Amino acid sequence: VGLEPLHTLDEFYLAASLIISYTAEPFEYPRTDWPSQVRLVGPGLWEPPAETPPWLDELTRPLVLVTCSTAFQNDARLADVACRALDGEPFEVVLTTGDVEVSGVRVPPNVRIERFVPHTAVLTRAACTVCHAGMGITQKALAHGVPVVAVPFGRDQPEVARRVEVAHAGVRLPARRLTPARLRAAVQHAMHLVAGARRIAAA
Repeated sequence: VGLEPLHTLDEFYLAASLIISYTAEPFEYPRTDWPSQVRLVGPGLWEPPAETPPWLDELTRPLVLVTCSTAFQNDARLADVACRALDGEPFEVVLTTGDVEVSGVRVPPNVRIERFVPHTAVLTRAACTVCHAGMGITQKALAHGVPVVAVPFGRDQPEVARRVEVAHAGVRLPARRLTPARLRAAVQHAMHLVAGARRIAAA
C-alpha cells in the first residue's frame, strides 16, 4: 500500500504519533530517554462492581492471593503446586482459578478455591500475590502495595516477571523451576519486599 517498511520492533511500536502505555515508572526499567510520544498513564485497575465476599472478613491470618490466568494457558500446575507449597503454612490462601480445571487438586484446610473473586477486595487484605505474571494482575497487586511471586508461563510474562524482580517488588520464579519448596521460599522472601511494592504503588 505504499508504506515504508518497518525493520525493527522499535519502529513498529513508535510509528504512532501517540502511544498510551498502561504502566508507570518505576515498574518500567529505569531510563531517561522516553520517546516524546510515549505517555505512561498507570495500570488499568477497573473491575466490574461486586460485593465483598463476607467470608473475607472472617480471615484473621496473613492472606496470600494465588491466581491463574483469565486467558487459558494451562497453568493449572500453579494451583496444584501452590496448594502443596502453602499447606500448613501460617497463611490463609485464596486461590482464584478462572477457567482452569482444578478438580484433581488436593485442597488443604487453609486454602479457599473460588472461580472468581473481585481481586481488589482480596488485595486490600493480602500480604503477597502469587500469579502467572500477567500484566493485569501483577500491576493490580503492586498498585495495592502487595509484593508478587511472578511465575511466568509464556507470552509477555517473562518480561513482566523480570520487571518485578528488578524493581525489588517481588520474586521471579520461572514455571519450569516451579516446585512446592521453591514456591514456599519465594512467598516467604516476597513478603519482605513490601517496600518495593509500595514504591510502585506510590507511582
